[in-house]
Amino acid sequence: MRVHTQPLQGHVWKYGDNIDTDVIIPARYLNMSTPEELAVHCMEDLDPHFAAEVQAGDVIIGGANFGCGSSREHAPLAIKGAGISCVIAESFARIFYRNAINIGLPILICPAAARDAQTGDRLTVNLEAGRIINARSGQTHTTSAFPPFLMAIIEAGGLISYTRSKLAAR
Repeated sequence: MRVHTQPLQGHVWKYGDNIDTDVIIPARYLNMSTPEELAVHCMEDLDPHFAAEVQAGDVIIGGANFGCGSSREHAPLAIKGAGISCVIAESFARIFYRNAINIGLPILICPAAARDAQTGDRLTVNLEAGRIINARSGQTHTTSAFPPFLMAIIEAGGLISYTRSKLAAR
């Protein structure tokens, strides 16, 4: 199975190490469940301007251990709801990584790209090739590309949508 994805392009929002799920979406908003509701409060305690200024397609860059903390799926939902096209970090907490894939939010581990990027940089990200190009620095970084089955899940908008489409095709 081959899934074709156009390269993603967006501006960088850069954060540091150990950005936990309570920072991504504060616990006081866990009574909300839609990506649109959560997006309004995404990163609010860390970066009060994020929700108002983020543009569809933008990219979050994190340091080590991005998404640590609780296993709440609300965190990647808030990020995706805010219009973020992908998250690139030096490393991710395992549960956050799985939750992100489950909801169709592409996330890439690429320490070199994370160190190179600065807030406001414009990135082009090719998920199929595992290539990240920073327009400001002129650097091209490579990482592991998503295998076709994960690309299919991301393209479908997440694991539930992917499974439904497979069942409907029967």
